[in-house]
Parts: sequence; structure tokens; C-alpha cells
Amino acid sequence: MKWLAPLLLASSSCFGALVEKTVDYDHDGTTLEGFHVYDDATAGKRPGILIIHQWTGLTDYEKGRARQLAEMGYNVLAADIYGKGIRPQPPEAGEYAGKYKNDRELYRGRLKAGLEVLRADEHTDPSKIAAIGYCFGGTGVLELARSGADIAGVVSFHGGLDAGEGMRAKAGTLKAKILVCTGADDPHVPPAQVMAFEEEMRQAEADWLLVSYGHAVHAFTQKNAGDDPSKGVAYNEAADRRSWQHMKDFFAEIF
Repeated sequence: MKWLAPLLLASSSCFGALVEKTVDYDHDGTTLEGFHVYDDATAGKRPGILIIHQWTGLTDYEKGRARQLAEMGYNVLAADIYGKGIRPQPPEAGEYAGKYKNDRELYRGRLKAGLEVLRADEHTDPSKIAAIGYCFGGTGVLELARSGADIAGVVSFHGGLDAGEGMRAKAGTLKAKILVCTGADDPHVPPAQVMAFEEEMRQAEADWLLVSYGHAVHAFTQKNAGDDPSKGVAYNEAADRRSWQHMKDFFAEIF
């Protein structure tokens, strides 16, 4: 894979200057466009965080989260699953997300392509890498863990918990520790799916933690999801704040 003509930007932070780059990379002939950011006030290698986007592709939302993590001292790549310039809106976004959910091998390939770009970067400590994902991306980071990726951990925010057919985690294959942050009232992640995931993790002898946030539905970390939980998709300030803190505690443990 190669990085093509990155665009350098700088923004100020209390930690120094954030260096931002758009990064073109390849997976099986498809050009993908990620977003890379780090704080140049931090010297040497540091833990790397891979971010996997929600169903509308890599947006300003993931870029904002990347900046937050960079300010915390991480080297961050917000990956692109769909392809350069492909940023679908509903209902088309559902078709794109479904393509990868229905082809988990392709999804894993795209996930691993981003992971290897992050791992190869000069600012990354390759022994300290984690991945986080939102909604579609929350499903993705669990798929990355199930694939046996050699990373320290994954965090799924309101992601689907189901595995592809024949692709459930098996004992002895999981290297990553797992944190799932899910809404207790998320209609897209019903109790039966949660129970199946928990059983899968037990059978796989995984190191896992699932936190269920009361009164939270799907997309609880995203302010543009609205404020009406009766629609099944809504922002929840408490769940957003608490899940971010749970992620930080998880990173402190795995790194």
C-alpha cells in the first residue's frame, strides 16, 4: 500500500499542533481515502487508534473523534471502507452498509487495509493498537477482532453484534480485548442479539466487557441523530459521555 500526496493541515490544541493528512491507500485495486491526525508535540511512537465510520462513510463526525483522540496523545487513522469519494446518504447508505455486512470477508479486507496503514506509520507503536467504530463501524471492529487481528483491543459504540454465517469467534483465535457500548433500548440490537453475542464471547474464551446504557437507543453518541428515542435512533448525552469515559478506561488498561 502507498500513501499518495497527503494534504497537510494544522490546528492548534492545548497539547500543541495537530497535524492532519488525507491519506489515499489501496485494497484490491480500490482506492480508499482515510484521515490521519496526530499531535506533533508528542515525540516518538505512541499507541495507534483506528476509527471505523458509520453507515454514511467517513464524515466530519469521525474526523472530530480522531482529533479528540489525537489530543489525548494517540496516532489516529479514520479509515475508509467504501472507497474514495463514496459518502452515501440514506437510503443509499443502507445499501452500502449491507454490502459489507453480507460479505464479511470483503469487510475484513477493507478493515485490515486501514489497520496496516496505521501500523506502518512512523508514529505508531505497533505493539499498542486499538480500533473503535460507530454503528456500521461498531460491527466492523468486532469483525476485526473475530478475524484474529493482532491488536490490543476494540471498542464498539452502538454497533450490531451479530457475526456473519460461519464467522463466529472461536476459542484461541481472539487476540484483542473487547469493549461493547450498547443502548439498552436499541431496537437494532435486540436482547436476543446481545445474548447470542455474550454466548459467542464465552465460547471463544474472549476477554470482553459489555456495557448497556439505560434509556439509550441507536446512535446515542451522535448529536445529529435527534432527540426522540421513540424513533429508535437518538442522541443521549449521558450515554455519550459515559461510553467515552469507559473507552478511556479501557485504553488505560490495554496500553
